[in-house]
Amino acid sequence: MRTEPTLRIPLGILALFAALMVYGVLVARYVAPWIEHWPALAQTPVYVVLGVIWLLPLKRFLIWMETGRWR
Repeated sequence: MRTEPTLRIPLGILALFAALMVYGVLVARYVAPWIEHWPALAQTPVYVVLGVIWLLPLKRFLIWMETGRWR
């Protein structure tokens, strides 16, 4: 357990927020026009997959925020 505060956590939260904003803009800019004419039931799995993909690198990022190590 940490006894001293670290700047990694607030900076990590800001970096995560910025990365999610960029990811959202990229999805809205490039994916949405490509599938906008699809029926809603066909669009749903695409957005579900894209909504889960950003979680893949999150475990290592949270470990880094807490410990300072990537592994």
